[in-house]
Amino acid sequence: MKAIMVVGTTSHAGKSAIATALCRILYRRGMRVAPFKGQNMALNAYVTLKGGEIGYAQAVQAWAAGIAPEVEMNPILLKPQGDMTSQVILRGKPEGKVGAAEYYEQFFDRGWSAIVESLNSLAKEFDIIVCEGAGSPAEINLKHRDLTNMRVAKHLNAPTVLVVDIDRGGAFAHVVGTLALLDPEERALIRGVVINKFRGQRSLLDSGITWLEEYTGIPVLGVIPWISEMFPAEDSLSLLNPPSHKEESEITIAVIRLPRISNFTDFDPLEAEPSVTLKYINPKQSLGYPDAVIIPGSKTTIADLLVLKQTGMAAELQNYVAGGGTVLGICGGYQMLGQVVADPEGVEGIEGRFEGLNLLPIKTVITNHKVSRQRVVNSNYPTPGLPVTGYEIHQGRTQPSERFNGALSPDIKPLFDDLNLGLVDKEQSVWGCYLHGLFDNGPWRRAWLNRLRNQRGLKSLPTGIANYRDQREEIIDALATIVEAHLDLTPLL
Repeated sequence: MKAIMVVGTTSHAGKSAIATALCRILYRRGMRVAPFKGQNMALNAYVTLKGGEIGYAQAVQAWAAGIAPEVEMNPILLKPQGDMTSQVILRGKPEGKVGAAEYYEQFFDRGWSAIVESLNSLAKEFDIIVCEGAGSPAEINLKHRDLTNMRVAKHLNAPTVLVVDIDRGGAFAHVVGTLALLDPEERALIRGVVINKFRGQRSLLDSGITWLEEYTGIPVLGVIPWISEMFPAEDSLSLLNPPSHKEESEITIAVIRLPRISNFTDFDPLEAEPSVTLKYINPKQSLGYPDAVIIPGSKTTIADLLVLKQTGMAAELQNYVAGGGTVLGICGGYQMLGQVVADPEGVEGIEGRFEGLNLLPIKTVITNHKVSRQRVVNSNYPTPGLPVTGYEIHQGRTQPSERFNGALSPDIKPLFDDLNLGLVDKEQSVWGCYLHGLFDNGPWRRAWLNRLRNQRGLKSLPTGIANYRDQREEIIDALATIVEAHLDLTPLL
């Protein structure tokens, strides 16, 4: 099977972005291309059409390749839970929670089998596979159990590119050190180096490139300039930096940066709104006076709920709502909005029954059964009848705390035409739902933002806009065009 491997000297070198660009470049050249990452440890996940979970970055890469995401593109997904354990997702399905030592004892052989099977499956359908590594391929204490980097490259005999982030400094040492720690068979697969995130005058770098090529015997295939377009395809909390000031910004939305925050890619469409400033608030910080607050998804709802209470953020949120503020909870954040969150089986690691934020009259029971599926529904609020697409990933069932003659309490209304997917209070100040990707829906997003704008006396924004996928396509195209202009693919193809 024909493949290209992308590895990095460090985490956050830009592997995901380069792999995404390669998928789009090859797709534009008429190739049938598929992305692949053998094992991903990610807080952001996506649900495929068949209901399997994969890393969100691989979903983005699949879209870049012009195809639908499939579980074979990321056969192993590890979802950290914050207690030195991770939930293991194998071929899209949950396989339990384990610590690091137990994982390699129980899943190493099964994991490698899943990787080989997935690669064989992709090879039957596609002309070329663009593989992404994880972290560094030269972690000598981990290499013997590394399922993601050079083990995959050797299996495929794939020409490999080594990406280095020059913005963080020490780039030449990173490249030389990484190559020195690779086995001869692994080093022979490295066909070129890509210097990423370069700012400044290129001519000042030329002498260093000449030295590096002479010293290593490996060509520098490209110097990729710093790309200012927002493209957080890599799964890292370091991406949640304070946003730069937007000249057109008129409203501010705060996202609570939970210790175990997950699926924060939900908010990419809000980041892309020129009129919105999105800021991430640590639970220990003061909430301030934003136009709305979002409680995002969490890998462990109860643990993060307890953090909100211990830091005083829970009380701040309650006072904020009492003062007329708007709060939206998604997935784990939705569960926290209620009166009770119970985990009778200790699925998340903390067995018991816990008081929620008491902002919606709902109760949640965490269960072993995991719901992961794509959804298409119609909205009831803020504008009736808007089609909304997204996906669910959650363990637990949320229901109204009380019903009156079989009907909902008059204090809450169904957010969509499926009652179990989300609720809003009668003042439309507290919203909650299980739908990830909600803000990808342009008309719904604008309708919700217009409600916030109207409260400020601001003019409504047009709601007849395309969904975020169109904007994402433009971002991917722009990324691919820049990378292609600065990268020599000949040694890789």
